[in-house]
Amino acid sequence: MWELFTIFFKLGIFTVGGGIAMIPVLQKRMVQELKWFTDDEMMDIIAICQGLPGVLAVNMATFVGYKKKKLAGAMVATFGVILPSFIVILLIAKSLTMFRENIYIQGALGGLKAAAAGLVLIAVWQVGRTAVSDVFSALCAISAFLLIAVFDINVVYVIILFLLIGVAKEFLFPGKPALDPEAINADEKESTKKDKE
Repeated sequence: MWELFTIFFKLGIFTVGGGIAMIPVLQKRMVQELKWFTDDEMMDIIAICQGLPGVLAVNMATFVGYKKKKLAGAMVATFGVILPSFIVILLIAKSLTMFRENIYIQGALGGLKAAAAGLVLIAVWQVGRTAVSDVFSALCAISAFLLIAVFDINVVYVIILFLLIGVAKEFLFPGKPALDPEAINADEKESTKKDKE
């Protein structure tokens, strides 16, 4: 239980720029070091938490905590991840004028924002390597990006759309992923074999 708290407390301290920035750190800790989850399980957790209302960091802390220690674990992990932000916001609220006028603090915050952007890019790379495994998932990823970035479609609608597309894909192409190159090659070989016979 203490381990859950310390893990998410540390994540809460160093996660800047939103919950997405915590994904590479969380994935390394949970998958590679602690072996609590596989890469696929971690991807499922990220997808579920991203699709739920609320802040990603809090959703993930609650979800992981519940998976490990049920309700008590969910409460401890959630408290751990929000406590650093709560403390920092209280301190900043008391010294807001100083933060606005101090050029060194403004410079530090600027560097912090740039680092956060780097963490988000790492998260995109790590999630992309696992999630985009075939032609179908690549098309979904590109389409989702275009709908949000170019056409400014609400994220919630995009998530719902691709949930439905995923269900439809499993219904129409059960088993192997649709448009999976291996599946296509296997079908072609089978078809060629039948033609020869």
